[in-house]
Amino acid sequence: MTKQIDTVIFDLGGVLIDWNPKHLYRKIFEDEKEIDYFLSEICTPEWNEQQDAGRTFQEATEILVAQHPKFEIEIQAFYGRWKEMLGGEIEKTVDILNHLHQKKEHRLLALTNWSAESFPYALEQYGFLQLFEGILVSGVEKMKKPDPKIYELILDRYQVLAPRSVFIDDSQRNIKGAEALGINGIHFQSSEQLKTDLADLGIL
Repeated sequence: MTKQIDTVIFDLGGVLIDWNPKHLYRKIFEDEKEIDYFLSEICTPEWNEQQDAGRTFQEATEILVAQHPKFEIEIQAFYGRWKEMLGGEIEKTVDILNHLHQKKEHRLLALTNWSAESFPYALEQYGFLQLFEGILVSGVEKMKKPDPKIYELILDRYQVLAPRSVFIDDSQRNIKGAEALGINGIHFQSSEQLKTDLADLGIL
């Protein structure tokens, strides 16, 4: 497998970019338990994922405000102040990306569950995104990981052979989705672990 891999596919949020709603809601709520409740019961990951699949911010916000009117201000902040959820780049992973780009031995692609409405800001904010040959954004394509169709789409669009690619994601569910199609997977847990795993594959 070491000699066969010619394409490295990165997830973005949680791998290269520090995105976390708590960055915002620590400014809004005083108590961590209140934050945990709000993000698990009101603005849930499942609700947010629908925007990653193409639903508009306006529609998503209106639906949730109708369900939880007493949290209207906090719900509106989710996308109204979305930029405040972004931390900096995950520097050690960006260092790995830079190294791979400089070596020029592997194609570099990105596959991200991200809303089409907010992704342009990420492109402005993070210069290293220009290092990718291509970035496939779920909200643009109106499908999201781990739907098999989104993995098939990136393979087809960029003419990548699944067994000759490796996909890096911080979600085990998304890794399993990729592996089901024959893509090699690395479950990202830290930059140090990623470096070791890529070295084991002969990529670094």
